[in-house]
Amino acid sequence: MKNLTVLAMVVLIVFSCKEKTKTTFEENADSAVAEMPKTDTEQEWTILFDGSSFDAWKEYNTDGVSENWKIENGAMVFYPTEKYEAHNLVTKKEYTDFILSLEWKISEGGNSGIFWGVQENPKLSEAYQTGPEIQVLDNEKHPDAKAGLNHQAGALYDMVAPSKDATKPVGEWNSCIITIDHKEQKGSVNLNGTEVVTFPVGNEKWDEMVSKSKFADWEHFGKYDTGKIGLQDHGNRVSFRNIKIKEL
Repeated sequence: MKNLTVLAMVVLIVFSCKEKTKTTFEENADSAVAEMPKTDTEQEWTILFDGSSFDAWKEYNTDGVSENWKIENGAMVFYPTEKYEAHNLVTKKEYTDFILSLEWKISEGGNSGIFWGVQENPKLSEAYQTGPEIQVLDNEKHPDAKAGLNHQAGALYDMVAPSKDATKPVGEWNSCIITIDHKEQKGSVNLNGTEVVTFPVGNEKWDEMVSKSKFADWEHFGKYDTGKIGLQDHGNRVSFRNIKIKEL
């Protein structure tokens, strides 16, 4: 009888230890899961437009966004006025080195653009007076496309022509990724999955490129490594969506 009592106590102790070990392990496992850092690469991106608000944006040299810009079906859509008035959008924050990802859709015969390095200056009426532009264009029907390849969609406007016309038909969305990296002194444009443009930035090669363009005598053009992202009002309807940026 004594032996049976001792055996029962041993079994009880072993079972208790196992349960305690199991509980401790589960608690530690739960804690480890809770403390694990997120590996989703999306956490590296900052959403500049989520389809619902202009919180990250304002119009150039103003404090708000006019009614010319509307949010429709998850996109920001620009409606031009009969008489041209500048309603360029710029980010509230400035950026230096980054990857900018967005989608654009241009109207038939339309023209617009995407800027970086924009400086707001009350003496300058347009974002393009400081910010270099990646062209947004209807290559088929806008006359600018006939002015030279470096005026076509995807071009570093008036400086570097796209290697090919990678645009989708008017009315369809185009995916555009713009990389500006002053540390590596290079920039690029990827349009619908194709790298169509590469160019130098922040060095003598950049200065030489500007000197051979229409901007050669522009005092403030392309002079700022740090500046705002801009979306152009060129007097035509244009839409943008899924805008995000990753700083490098």
